[in-house]
Amino acid sequence: MNHDTPLSGGPRKKDVISTHSVFGAPCWVSLTSRDLQATADFYSAVLGWRWRSVRLGDHFRIALANGVPVAGIAAVAAMWQMAVTWTPYFAVRDADVAVSRARERGGTAAVGPLSFPPGRAALLADRDGATFGIWEGQLISNWESWRRAAPTFIRLHTRNAFDSALFYGEILDWAADIPGGCCEVEYEGGEVVLRSQGAVVARIDSGAVEAAPDPTVRPHWQIHFFVTDVMTCGRAAEKHGGSVLREDAAEAVLRDPDGAQFTVTSRRGR
Repeated sequence: MNHDTPLSGGPRKKDVISTHSVFGAPCWVSLTSRDLQATADFYSAVLGWRWRSVRLGDHFRIALANGVPVAGIAAVAAMWQMAVTWTPYFAVRDADVAVSRARERGGTAAVGPLSFPPGRAALLADRDGATFGIWEGQLISNWESWRRAAPTFIRLHTRNAFDSALFYGEILDWAADIPGGCCEVEYEGGEVVLRSQGAVVARIDSGAVEAAPDPTVRPHWQIHFFVTDVMTCGRAAEKHGGSVLREDAAEAVLRDPDGAQFTVTSRRGR
């Protein structure tokens, strides 16, 4: 389910980073797809991505932006009867423990944990229905480049930010008093903010603090990709079978031809 298949490039041993050292933090994003080539063509046109294959086989590819791995794509939506959607993955020390914690707290496990050497993954949903993944094991060989380049950012839109933060914190050991713990949770500007090694890596938002939870909100994790020209991405999406759901000069919410939503943004100040 970590569609990059960490270490697919055959790295040197000294380059290996494990989820045991970055647990709790977002470590990857992936997209389920019905048609790998059509999906690759769309995102190449809109975001300028290039592609490389991985050990999992012909159904999987890694997207590269300026040579840095950005995301994984897996053409398994029809095969596994899964929705076409972008999903963030979080690093965990033990996939079985994380899945058990999620179930105990009202979440569900849709897939896994499954073995994808050199690691294990599961696809989960929180108690409000927002889908996310977990990954235990080795990360891609140049994962630090992925994090430094910050090609992606994730935000949870939900009904109650504090309740969601407690759910994820208990599953992913956010702010836990554990040696090597790498994540901190704070409240800033009406949002719950997750930091890893000092950098903001995720936000959880449920609207105005004084407002009651909105029952019409469909909780979901939104993946943000940083681009230099938001409007050009929007026009390219429309030209290649996608659509623009919301747009201004700094940010646009787009939909690919299969219906998966994602955000392109020029805002790097997270």
